[in-house]
Amino acid sequence: MLSTDPLFDDLAFNLGLGLGSAPGEVVTACAGVADGDDDAWYDSWSTTAERLVAVADRSVAAGHRSATARDTYLRASRYFAIGYHPLYGAPIDPRLRTGFARQAEAFAKADALLDRPGEVLEIPFEGTTLPGWFHRAGDGPRPLVVVTSGYDSTLYESYPAQTIPVLARGWNCLIFDGPGQGRALFEQGLPLRADWENVLSAVLDVAVARADVDPTRIAVSGWSLGGYLALRAASGEHRLAACIADPGLFGMSAGMIGRLRAAGVPESAIAAYPDLPAEVLTTVEHGIAANRAQRWAIIQRGFMVHGVNSLADYLTAIAPFTLDGRLADIRCPTLLCAAENDPLSATADLVAEGMTAPTTRLDFLAGEGAGDHCEMGSRALYDLRAYDWLADVFGG
Repeated sequence: MLSTDPLFDDLAFNLGLGLGSAPGEVVTACAGVADGDDDAWYDSWSTTAERLVAVADRSVAAGHRSATARDTYLRASRYFAIGYHPLYGAPIDPRLRTGFARQAEAFAKADALLDRPGEVLEIPFEGTTLPGWFHRAGDGPRPLVVVTSGYDSTLYESYPAQTIPVLARGWNCLIFDGPGQGRALFEQGLPLRADWENVLSAVLDVAVARADVDPTRIAVSGWSLGGYLALRAASGEHRLAACIADPGLFGMSAGMIGRLRAAGVPESAIAAYPDLPAEVLTTVEHGIAANRAQRWAIIQRGFMVHGVNSLADYLTAIAPFTLDGRLADIRCPTLLCAAENDPLSATADLVAEGMTAPTTRLDFLAGEGAGDHCEMGSRALYDLRAYDWLADVFGG
């Protein structure tokens, strides 16, 4: 345990140790921060990140454009994100925007030190643009993996989690923030949307026009809530050669209904979901507000990401996030991942039952260190198994 505060511990493990950060830096940044002290948490991680940026800056200024300087910038980028996460909520805290901007700056400095620096994209989308980065593994047209993030991650966290192992396979990688994610949320005010097939279509329009992309071998890979988003996208976007859902997430309402049952809401009220009686909503919202982790997950993050300000509106907003009636429309080979201790993996069986396209399931166990959400305890094992599957699908 890195912190006795469950939210802090989750952030430090998943965004810190889970993505390959230096253990000593993670432990030190957590030390001395009292449970629930979001201000001190932000200050500690921001200070750690700024120190690393300064160290890497001095190294580069001295002429050492090295992989170690690059990796130092990447760690700093993740630490800025760890720091600002507890500040989610509307209206947006100015420190969240500052932390996100510093995260982006540190990432850009790291990327500039790559042998093949990435290309910044502005993806046309419904009268505006979505931010993306395109990384090439080599010359000539190659397979492409398009990565879609989850509820509170950004394209910058997708880089260490997915771009690095994808490039190691010799494939190109495109990471982006869609509505409700990263810049699209913090700066453009675009809320999350269920119809991810329309979001991905805009991304693929850009991808297939590139000479360095093999348009017959494009996969979408989604992690966390991105597991749902990837599957939903594949149900309506048929230019895909493969889909990876980590986890195989059917939708968002099942988790919320589970919370309602755990809170003692009677089945007669749940039967009317999402239109719960006002007195039930009031009781449940008070219970959520009194619980540190749930308050952040729903009232702070959920309300902000969906652009709502009440539990009633939140339940209405998440109801369309479902694969009900859509799974049979997925045509490409699909990989469903399920981590043993991840509640979001509980619907993988339901997803598999509705599939008609060739479908493979990979289970990740606690006994092999990969049983947590998105296999954060052993991403290396996930990379091996998931991308071996994709290599077989891509062929060649």
